[in-house]
Amino acid sequence: MPSYILNLPSTHQPHWRLELKGFKSFLKSEFSEENLEFWIACENYKKIKSPDKMAEKAKKIYEEFIQAEAPKEVGPDGEVNIDHFTKDITMKNLVEPSLSSFDVAQKRIHALMEKDSLPRFVRSEFYQELIK
Repeated sequence: MPSYILNLPSTHQPHWRLELKGFKSFLKSEFSEENLEFWIACENYKKIKSPDKMAEKAKKIYEEFIQAEAPKEVGPDGEVNIDHFTKDITMKNLVEPSLSSFDVAQKRIHALMEKDSLPRFVRSEFYQELIK
């Protein structure tokens, strides 16, 4: 199984970008692309160097994925699958944003995608078309 899809390698690897695009299309067809979008937002967040920009991006991720009634809410009633415990830890981490603020939630989403979404993707027609 190509678990490397869930790692963000160099952009010099066109096969990865194609497979990630296929994986996102597959998730969209299953109405679960929010998990991947959250994971990518967290990866991009970790690249931020400026504390001010980090706080700004943390707020944006919080508003988009974590807060109650967020467009892509992280939680049992939302689209992204994170339990209350993980959500609470993440919210506490955001009091003083750091590069690791979303680590627990991101690891949870990564594990869910690797265990559930990714195996289904590999068995799907989306993936079969990519490897032809």
